Amino acid sequence: MVQEKPIRPAPVIVIDLQTGMFDGIVEPPLHDAGRLTERTRTVINWARREGRKVAFVRHDGPPGDPLAPGEPGWPVWPALGQTDGEPTFSKKVGDAFSNPDLGRWIEEQGATEVVLLGAQTDFCVAATVKGAMSSGLQVTVVSDAHSTLDQPDEAAPAIINRYNAQFAEAGVNLVRTEVLTGSRA
Repeated sequence: MVQEKPIRPAPVIVIDLQTGMFDGIVEPPLHDAGRLTERTRTVINWARREGRKVAFVRHDGPPGDPLAPGEPGWPVWPALGQTDGEPTFSKKVGDAFSNPDLGRWIEEQGATEVVLLGAQTDFCVAATVKGAMSSGLQVTVVSDAHSTLDQPDEAAPAIINRYNAQFAEAGVNLVRTEVLTGSRA
């Protein structure tokens, strides 16, 4: 008789919330960086209380890039409070699922869904949403816990709103931090 793995709660995947996205040394901080940090911590703490796994994704930029391995901007943003038991998966392109270790980690848990948040909305978050869906996972995006930078022709809040609408249209479950966690952030 084949024993099936139990389906476990959706893990939380924190995408590219690295020091260089917050410290303002090389580039301006992400839009609403302080609240993004607060909301991300709220979601992480909720996940821990609920017995959900949390993983971090870190972009490995090319040599000379502020997010290149070893650069001051490369580490996961310390204010998020990552613990030793929470893995970090590296990537070199937008889609976090380009690293097969992330997919294996989710599969080992028996999870059929992921909860995504992070940066940048219009690049790595959008690519990871597509990658998760292509992997057959159901996707929840924390709609007020992903961010980006202003672009020359569009402000960050408009980009975030536009992508939230695109995510919903693609079948993604959108949920605000306070609804997901039952607490205000």
